[in-house]
Amino acid sequence: MRLYRIAVAIGSLCLFAIAAVVYGWYQTEYLGGNPLSAPAIGGPFSLVDDNGNAVTDQTYRGKWLLVYFGYTFCPDACPTTLNAVATALTALGPDAERVQPLFITIDPDRDTPAVMKEYVAAFDSRIVGLTGSPEQIAAAAKAYRVYYQRIGGGSDYTMDHTVLLYIMDPNGRFSGFLSHDQTAEEIVQKLKSLF
Repeated sequence: MRLYRIAVAIGSLCLFAIAAVVYGWYQTEYLGGNPLSAPAIGGPFSLVDDNGNAVTDQTYRGKWLLVYFGYTFCPDACPTTLNAVATALTALGPDAERVQPLFITIDPDRDTPAVMKEYVAAFDSRIVGLTGSPEQIAAAAKAYRVYYQRIGGGSDYTMDHTVLLYIMDPNGRFSGFLSHDQTAEEIVQKLKSLF
C-alpha cells in the first residue's frame, strides 16, 4: 500500500511537471509571451477606415477605445454589441468625446470601406468601421488574441469569431473587456470607472 501511494505521488508530480512545461511552451512559442505573465492584448495595427483612409493604432491615441471584431453579415452578436455601444455613447453625454468605438471586420472579402461605412452608420456615426487586406486583418486579430474562422462556402458563408468588446486606454494599453451581451448601462459604468 505504501509503494502504491509513493507511485501515485510520483506520477502526480510528473503530470504536474509536464503540464507546467507544456504551459510554458504554449506561452512562449505560441503566444510569444513571458510564461510568468499574462499575454499582451492589443498592439500595432495598420488598417483602412470606412472613408478609405489608411489608419493605425496611433491614429486613435488620446481616446479610450472600444474595439470589437465582427462582420456586417453577422446575424446576432455584432448588431447586439454595436447597438449597446451606440446607446452607451448617447448615455455618456459629453464624456462620449473621450471614447472612440472601432468595429474591425474579420470578413474583408465582403466588408469594403463603403459597406463598413453604411453598416456602422446605422448604429451611430461616431463608430468607425475598419477593414483592410486579409493579412492586415489577421495581424490585428492576432494582436488582440481574436479567433475567427470562415464557416461554409459560396457567398452564404458565416464567420465564427470572438465576441468580446475590448477597452484600450488613451495610451493604447489594454484596460479590460466586456462580453457582447452586456448592456449599454454596464458599458457606461465600466467606462466611468476607468476615466
